[in-house]
Amino acid sequence: MLIKVDQNVCIGDGSCVMIAAQSFKLNPDGKCYILNEDLGPEEKNQSGVVEAPNTVTMDPRDIIIEAARACPVGAIHLYEDDLSEISL
Repeated sequence: MLIKVDQNVCIGDGSCVMIAAQSFKLNPDGKCYILNEDLGPEEKNQSGVVEAPNTVTMDPRDIIIEAARACPVGAIHLYEDDLSEISL
C-alpha cells in the first residue's frame, strides 16, 4: 500500500496519529507526516505531498485505512500496489 499525505490540506487535527501512532506523526508545523524510516518529518515534494510505502514497522493495513477515514479534511490518500486508489 502507498500512503500519501497532502500537507497543504492537513489541518493538524491529529486523529490519524491517535489511531495509527506507528504510521503518522505531526511535524513541528502541526502537519501530518508518514513514519517511514526513509522519510524525515520535513520531507515533502514541491506540491506539499508526502508519500511512502507501508512498511512492517507501521500499523496494520486496516488501522491505516481507519486513520485515513478519520481525517476530517481528507488529507490522507491510500493506494494499492497497482496504484489504484483505496476507497475511503
